[in-house]
Amino acid sequence: MSEIDVVTVRGLVKSYGRRLVVDGLDLEVARGEVVGLIGANGAGKTTTVECIQGLRRPDGGSLRVLGLDPMTDADRLRGLVGSQLQSAGLPDRLRVGEAVRLFSGRGSEELLEQFGLLERRRSAFASLSGGERQRLFLVLALVNRPPLVILDELTQGLDPAARRSVWAAIEQLRTDGMTVLLVTHELDEAEQLCDRVVAIRAGRVLDSGTPAELVDRYGRSATVSFTLSVDHSLEMLPRLGLLPGVSDVREQAGKVTVSGTRAAVAHVGAELVAAGWVPPDLAARVPSLEDALLSLLERDRDSMSDLEEPELIGATR
Repeated sequence: MSEIDVVTVRGLVKSYGRRLVVDGLDLEVARGEVVGLIGANGAGKTTTVECIQGLRRPDGGSLRVLGLDPMTDADRLRGLVGSQLQSAGLPDRLRVGEAVRLFSGRGSEELLEQFGLLERRRSAFASLSGGERQRLFLVLALVNRPPLVILDELTQGLDPAARRSVWAAIEQLRTDGMTVLLVTHELDEAEQLCDRVVAIRAGRVLDSGTPAELVDRYGRSATVSFTLSVDHSLEMLPRLGLLPGVSDVREQAGKVTVSGTRAAVAHVGAELVAAGWVPPDLAARVPSLEDALLSLLERDRDSMSDLEEPELIGATR
């Protein structure tokens, strides 16, 4: 294991009965990284992080978390990993403030205020809404400032304002040098927060890299479209085709579509500005991480008959 690695997983295997959920998975998370696990339901993401925490016993492979074995060193590891998991729960009568003191031995009004729970500190867990419970679990994961934080669908059920607050908290964790392993269906969330993402299907890694790297590898072309005006003839089109990153220029009934890399979008815009004209219907579309993941899954179509792509598509929007 590298000295900078917080998590090292080699050949992880886990089955439930005859169902193979994790199939020889490898994963590394370096100190200070925010790494996202992305993929459809049933891909093995949650089982993987449960094995990393010692909550599930793997059937094969090796795991090291902060230099410790999650199974044999569970007691030592417990205080070093903060977690918010899908399956988390608390006693119905436990009050919010009591839960924080139970996990930390002290109160934490600053975190409760940051996540909009300060006024609910005397409320019982059973009375919290789904979004409030998610925010409380995040507070409990962060309250002891652990070197590793594991978050599983952390913004599920949150309204847009609460979601932005959680995003800001994760970005602050990165600034503070903490290590975060994030499981999410929200690909815009992964694109916004993660230094690196790992795409998983059927318990194995399809590919990994920064969000931008995966978009470059698998995303469709970026496009710029606009309608030619009377004062701007087709003479502009040959020049557009020579711009850096442009791979194709098409015109049909006065509607122009320029395709290429993301850099091509900037060059086309600069060319139009230099020509003294910004079309009123100018529109640009750049590929997203969702585009890249769907394209990656499509390439793997021959071996993914057990997955239902519509579930993934619905979950990422």
